[in-house]
Amino acid sequence: MADTFKALVVTETDGKAAVAFKDLSLNDLPPGDVVVRVAYSGLNYKDGLVLNGNKGKVVRKFPMVPGIDLAGTVEESSSPLYRKGDVVAATGWGLSETEWGGYTQKARLKADWLVPLPPGIDVKRAMAIGTAGFTAMLAVMALEDARVKPGKLPVLVTGAAGGVGSVAVALLAKLGYSVTAATGRPDQQDYLRGLGASAFVDRAQLATAGRPLDKELYAGAVDTVGSQILATVLTQVARGGAVSTCGNAAGIDLPTSVLPFILRGVALLGIDSVFCPAERRREAWRRLAKDLPLDKLDAMTEVVPFGQLLDRSAQILKGHVRGRTVVDVNA
Repeated sequence: MADTFKALVVTETDGKAAVAFKDLSLNDLPPGDVVVRVAYSGLNYKDGLVLNGNKGKVVRKFPMVPGIDLAGTVEESSSPLYRKGDVVAATGWGLSETEWGGYTQKARLKADWLVPLPPGIDVKRAMAIGTAGFTAMLAVMALEDARVKPGKLPVLVTGAAGGVGSVAVALLAKLGYSVTAATGRPDQQDYLRGLGASAFVDRAQLATAGRPLDKELYAGAVDTVGSQILATVLTQVARGGAVSTCGNAAGIDLPTSVLPFILRGVALLGIDSVFCPAERRREAWRRLAKDLPLDKLDAMTEVVPFGQLLDRSAQILKGHVRGRTVVDVNA
């Protein structure tokens, strides 16, 4: 029917969660200022968790429409910030956790959660960037704020073939940094070289504890995995350097010492892309439009139809998905 639309819905019965496509109407949507006709969403690691058995650790209330980001066109607005026809994106703000997310053909959201897309970024590219690319930009901006500049030593990117890592490599290379990519997938080196990486390190070399302070190898780093890998990276960052950390795929622990911080002045910069303030958020999107090579973004992006989302989500948890996966919710 014309007044219904498709959405992926997570429900819970007797403590057991289930995921299924359902037909919804506008009356089913939660309160908000703006109705968006969604064109695309993205597939991120957190989405993979929600769709493959870790719903209780991410989803906080049911029923839930998952999908931590979306892009589309404003269809209705009671907010002075947006008018019908505006092209917008939303990332973070609890989407897929406490608020309905992007795996739907229509969404109703608070106006403050939306960002107007800057010139040069259409809805497909907005979700090719998505939460992952937005997070990568925040991580790079944090390194810049910490005065990590292009120079003799490279910047390391861990989990480099993943969504955040891929965009971080492309951004840093465009900005003039020498980039070393850490990955556990040697077959991805040509892909990463195409994004701008000039050197590589095997993830296994970082996954084992070494000395409290190691040789100064990097001016800074973008870490997407956490745990022992982050701890090792901290020991290899040069005096006055910094590490932006934004992921925990390897674990939430951090088995390190204070020595990198008190003997080399290394800064550990936490990146929270979920509740990032509005002005910083808009600045990051402006920077993405200016500094992210769109040809490289396109090269790292694959578009999949809505019906293939569940199958593809299992692959991202296994580390079998590289770059960015965009979900066409109308296909």
